[in-house]
Amino acid sequence: MTHLEFKQIRKQLHMKQAEIAEAIGVGTRAVQYWEKGERKIPETTAYFVKNLLEEQERKMKNSASPVVFSELKVMYVPLANQYAQAGYLNGFADEEYMESLPVIPFTDDVEHRGEYMCFEVKGDSMDDGSYESYLEGDIILCRNIRQDYWRSRLHYDKWDFVIVHKEKGILVKRIIKHDVEKGIITLHSLNEYYDDFEIHLDDVAKLFNIISTRRKNNRR
Repeated sequence: MTHLEFKQIRKQLHMKQAEIAEAIGVGTRAVQYWEKGERKIPETTAYFVKNLLEEQERKMKNSASPVVFSELKVMYVPLANQYAQAGYLNGFADEEYMESLPVIPFTDDVEHRGEYMCFEVKGDSMDDGSYESYLEGDIILCRNIRQDYWRSRLHYDKWDFVIVHKEKGILVKRIIKHDVEKGIITLHSLNEYYDDFEIHLDDVAKLFNIISTRRKNNRR
C-alpha cells in the first residue's frame, strides 16, 4: 500500500489521523510518517485499514442512509502476534501488559459480550489445503471460555480452539475428544503430518473459541 492509498482510505473512513492511529494501535506520529511516505506501511496495517473500508462499504449497501465509521459500534481487541506470544504466556493476567498490546478494530457484526483476544497463526499444523485451514500469518479472533465451563463437555463439534498451554505455549487446534471425568482433551491438527495428542486441562491457562479469521487478500 502506498502512502497516498492509505491517506485516501482514511478520508473515506471519515477518520482523523489520531482516530485511525488509535484504531490500529499506534501513535499519531506513525500515521503522519506513513502519509508523508517517510516510512513503509506494514502489511498487517494495510490489511486492517482495507478491511475497515470493506466493512463500512458493506454497512452502506445494507443501509438506506449513509454510514460512516464513527457511527459503527467498534470493539478493539488485543492482538498477540507471533513475536508477542511468549510475553502473552507470562503476562495475560497482568492488566498493564494487556493494555500495552496493539489492538485490532472489529465492528458490530461481532457480539461484544465476553472477553476477546486475537492471535496470529504460526506454522502449518492447521493447513491441509482446504477452506477450513488456518494459514501462517492469519489473524484469528477468539472468545474466552470461562474455566467453570471446562467441567462440562466442550462444544468441539462447533468451534476450533486456541489453547494457551502452560508449557507447550499457544496452540491452534481442533478438539476431537473431551474426557470430562478425567479432564483430558485430545487435540487434532488439520495437517496430516502432525499426530493427535492429549493434554490435561489442569495444564491449560486459557481456552478460546475461534470466532473468525482475517486473511490477506493475496492469499488463497
